[in-house]
Amino acid sequence: MSERTSYAPGTPSWIDLGTPDLDGAAEFYGSLFGWDVVEAGDPEETGGYRMALRNGKTAAGMMPLMQEGQPPAWQTYVTVEDVDATTAAATEAGAQVIAPPMDVMEAGRMAVLADPEGAVFAIWQPRGSIGSEVVNEPGALSWNELESRGPDAAKTFYGTVFGWEFEDHAMGEMTYTEWKLDGSSIGGMANIAGRVPDQVPAHWMVYIAVEDADAAVEQIKGSGGAVHFGPVDIPAGRFAMAADPWGAAFAVIKLAEPA
Repeated sequence: MSERTSYAPGTPSWIDLGTPDLDGAAEFYGSLFGWDVVEAGDPEETGGYRMALRNGKTAAGMMPLMQEGQPPAWQTYVTVEDVDATTAAATEAGAQVIAPPMDVMEAGRMAVLADPEGAVFAIWQPRGSIGSEVVNEPGALSWNELESRGPDAAKTFYGTVFGWEFEDHAMGEMTYTEWKLDGSSIGGMANIAGRVPDQVPAHWMVYIAVEDADAAVEQIKGSGGAVHFGPVDIPAGRFAMAADPWGAAFAVIKLAEPA
């Protein structure tokens, strides 16, 4: 189902971009994914936050960088029942609080955390906004993946905080972990130890679906972005890992046709 009206607690449900150039990012991603990027409200109240709409449905968000030295990046949000309780549980499990629980007007309540390995993510308690209203179709979020050098510790942390279970799959020389919630697949984890330069920190990667991965790669390169890997075929489809002109990493994927 591509349109969503709710997410079960423990499910990734939203992504947004922190960027030093909101207008440039709106043009880059709007052209790439067919997004209409609009103000989320009065900029003085929202801090300049913008919504990316796909056919009138919320697909993602964009905002200016909030702190000096903050790197441009995409952020994954996970829906929870109680942001304050989840923040406390995550802290006890070894997380660092980057931004403490806060209300986002009438939309919901959130916090930003870093797992024990340093991968930053956010948690979302919905009120007026559930997160992404469309997923798993071109121009929409399709997958969230933790890039980790300590997969065993990550399994313990995220299992404790969100109740995730895991299923490991052999992918060539790498073991890939599929995160599951109540038996349903909700994300993944790749072990980047020895595969990615040491200076690249653990992080959450967002995958956004496209009609044609090869065409998307050419557009990314032609618009000032970079392609770091791919496109290559995997069982889920054909994907590539890239970065926008300001260095924020993301992935594009042409989803395989369902059997």
